[in-house]
Amino acid sequence: MPNTIVSREEWQNARIALLAKEKALTRMNDELSAERRALPWVKIDKSYRFDGPSGPLTLADLFGGRSQLVIKHFMMGPGQTNQCVGCSFEVDHVEGILVHLENHDVSYVVVARAPIAEIETLRQRMGWRFPFVSAFGSDFNYDFNVSFTPEQVAAGRVFYNFREIDPGIEDLSGVSVFFKDDDGQIFHTYSTFGRGGEAVLATYAVLDMAPKGRNETGPHHSLTDWVRPRTMYGQGGMVEPNGRYHAPTCGCAIHT
Repeated sequence: MPNTIVSREEWQNARIALLAKEKALTRMNDELSAERRALPWVKIDKSYRFDGPSGPLTLADLFGGRSQLVIKHFMMGPGQTNQCVGCSFEVDHVEGILVHLENHDVSYVVVARAPIAEIETLRQRMGWRFPFVSAFGSDFNYDFNVSFTPEQVAAGRVFYNFREIDPGIEDLSGVSVFFKDDDGQIFHTYSTFGRGGEAVLATYAVLDMAPKGRNETGPHHSLTDWVRPRTMYGQGGMVEPNGRYHAPTCGCAIHT
């Protein structure tokens, strides 16, 4: 059933009325962004070690000579062969803007708990060019509340997205932001989880303007209803409620 059909003049009047609300939302978002930047910071005194394709790295190394660092926590634990479609969808959006971020004093790095060899296999298969490093054996993801021990998962109670939840799995998604001053001191400035990642999803911005909107009408009512790894559209497969994609050839127990 189409929307109400009206004259061009009536449509323009309705559009002008909506525009007032859009402009109010834009102003509110500007105010919220200012409040986000004004949050207090936490100094990072703990040392963290990461593994990159060329060897070990520190948290300071991840800044790449810049003062600001955005870290995407990618849902990929050791031995995990089925990639998260939500995380993959999110980092796909960074490819085109990475050069702009890096030339505006911002480094963007993706971090997962999987060993670097497993990460490199995924990165090369997907053709990703952004820095993607491993926090295998590090407390980093645990300290920033995106990874949980098997005991915590079994207990069904962890602190995620600023509240206690049952995580279901050992790794969830998130973004952590840091600042490094001229003396080399590092500060944690911001974190977001869940739908907070939508801030970088330009695909959603376009879909929200389209007549059908996000059109997520499948069983999960989220991007898992339709998003697939960009190399797998039209190839079949399935996605678990937790966002992990399974190729048609996957023979794991989830299919039985």
